[in-house]
Amino acid sequence: MSGNAKDQILDFVRARYPQAEIDETQDIFALGFVNSLFAMELVMFIEKTFEVTIPNDELKIDNFRSATSMAELVDRLSPARV
Repeated sequence: MSGNAKDQILDFVRARYPQAEIDETQDIFALGFVNSLFAMELVMFIEKTFEVTIPNDELKIDNFRSATSMAELVDRLSPARV
């Protein structure tokens, strides 16, 4: 898994919620930080930043619960790097 993707995603979430102490494994939905608007912003951020398209079948809450799960999604969707 790309540590860089995880760090960038975590930075994005932390920038939105600077008062919160969020680590890479915490469930941001369970913590109450994600509403429907922020969920769409996360999808757009991931697609733009990592140049991937998230297909409808990957738009599952479990793929967006933590920076770790989002980085794993990016890794699955990214073309194989040589």
